[in-house]
Amino acid sequence: MQQTFRLVIDCPDQVGLVAAVSQFLASHNATIVEASHHTDLQTGRFFMRHEIRADSLPLSLEAFRSVFRPLAEQYQMNWRLTDSHQKQKVALLASHESHCLIDLLHRWHTNELYCDIPCIIANHPHMQQFADWYNVPFHWVDFQALGKDKAFEEVQTLLQHYQADLTVLARFMQILPNQLCAALRGKAINIHHSFLPSFAGAKPYQQAYDRGVKLIGATCHYVTSDLDEGPIIEQEVMRISHSDTAADMVRKGKNCEKQALANGVRYHLEDRVIIHHNKTVVFA
Repeated sequence: MQQTFRLVIDCPDQVGLVAAVSQFLASHNATIVEASHHTDLQTGRFFMRHEIRADSLPLSLEAFRSVFRPLAEQYQMNWRLTDSHQKQKVALLASHESHCLIDLLHRWHTNELYCDIPCIIANHPHMQQFADWYNVPFHWVDFQALGKDKAFEEVQTLLQHYQADLTVLARFMQILPNQLCAALRGKAINIHHSFLPSFAGAKPYQQAYDRGVKLIGATCHYVTSDLDEGPIIEQEVMRISHSDTAADMVRKGKNCEKQALANGVRYHLEDRVIIHHNKTVVFA
């Protein structure tokens, strides 16, 4: 994979902004291999993502940050500069269902997801078989024995121990406490079926089947203290028909969940997502 630096910017929209950044990059001989821009007309915010060939620059990552900082201050930018070769550490949280966990592990194992997976944390011990197969450290947190408060303290301690950059709830069926949501703000991703809020609770696919729905899907989003209402990163939908059984809908829904979650994680890892209030700009 070609090494690039990813420059991601969020700032007030203003005349001359693109020209200023372009002139800065040109002055340092930067070769841009990908460029994306967007202006939110309602809020007057400008969003930019540039990928720059690292070998075209006479600067290191830290030197680039240093010389770019005055321009960023001039235009009141929220910005980040990352190295595509720097792997992020992704911790996976799981419960009883394994489809999203296994899918992410396979994509990581085959280098489709460029990251490190330092640990799998689950509240069901049988998930260890998948961690063992992929040779990933596994931790079972017994929520029933510890109680939710102590169990989540252990989860947070593990995330800190492994220095996780991103936490992925791969069908982890426990509601994160507000304190942990705040600690993981913008650094935790969840997946859920698209029936909320219409078919909440147990057996949502059976409820949807009983209502004769014609579309099913899944939503990948950032975790916030508002359950399943965080900024949306990716969604997948699939049309179904009267001939589909409730079991068919579960099977097809799992495919939507896997695809939406994998895409959302990849977009995050590649610095393609900018959170703006309760929405996102995704340069996919």
